[in-house]
Amino acid sequence: MGMEKMREVLPPGREILLEAKNVKKYFPIQKGFLRKTVGHVRAVDDVSLTVYRGETLGFVGESGCGKSTLGRVLLMLTPPTEGDVVFEGESLLRLDPEELRRRRKEMQMVFQDPNASLNPRHTVQRIIEEPMLIHGLHSSRKERLEKVVELLESVGLNSSHLHRRPSEFSGGQKQRIAIARALALRPKLIIADEPVSALDVSIQSQILNLMKDLQEEYRLTYVFISHNLSVVKHISDRVGVMYLGRIVELTTKEQLYRNPLHPYTQALISAIPVPDPKPVRQRERIILKGELPSPSNPPKGCRFHSRCPKAMDVCKSVEPRLQEVSPGCLVACHLYGT
Repeated sequence: MGMEKMREVLPPGREILLEAKNVKKYFPIQKGFLRKTVGHVRAVDDVSLTVYRGETLGFVGESGCGKSTLGRVLLMLTPPTEGDVVFEGESLLRLDPEELRRRRKEMQMVFQDPNASLNPRHTVQRIIEEPMLIHGLHSSRKERLEKVVELLESVGLNSSHLHRRPSEFSGGQKQRIAIARALALRPKLIIADEPVSALDVSIQSQILNLMKDLQEEYRLTYVFISHNLSVVKHISDRVGVMYLGRIVELTTKEQLYRNPLHPYTQALISAIPVPDPKPVRQRERIILKGELPSPSNPPKGCRFHSRCPKAMDVCKSVEPRLQEVSPGCLVACHLYGT
């Protein structure tokens, strides 16, 4: 599907910050003593999307659907096998290493597990200060210290934490430190890959609300990746649903949760826990049959047809294209034409 359709998702006048154009990321499967390539895992398979400045674009899907790989490709942490990533009108694939390094200041990532992303041997001050040193920001030590304290305070910590190490903090505090580090270079885009999934539910809402406040304060754009639809609903403006490396539905969060169109999205929505038991009794729970197919050998035609309760004969042979079926709503399903 052309990018022209993708740009119609939000009203005219919204500024495009990032575009992915027919992005693919395949990982080779190698076997034997000579490591011969016998196939590929199609982690991301022909994805096109637009991210608008100031919005939060969420991505959901089962484990293995490719959403985390997509996030890394968007930042060029993992270069795509095919396709292009365009940031503020500039192709990231065409940049030399030094130019890409310059662009990296404007694009940062918050990872799922702060225990793995924070160096346990470094103090909080060094963790947050390090990006500034690498990119030559704030020439004096005093300036950097002032900036580190400012960032700590913006995420709900303070100067008393400067000389402590990650092991001295709770999970929520560690993620606050990771967010402060991501903000150190004043990025325009932050890709958050499951940033609250490792935290207690009581802490998750605190981090999500913090991220929303920081978005307004620092004029940030987010790509927010999660398997939890309730979390994505809380923070996102638009939501993309991924299945086996492809986007099957992309729309506003209001439309997605009120009237999901793709059968896979309908199944995901039906599984969201609801506090009030009465709507739960009235709502039909959709149970998907079978296992998630392997991304190294996806089904022909629609990739969801082997588990879809509404599958038709055409679904087994023809792959549906992502198309706009109503203003701001894109879906890849033969139920809505081809």
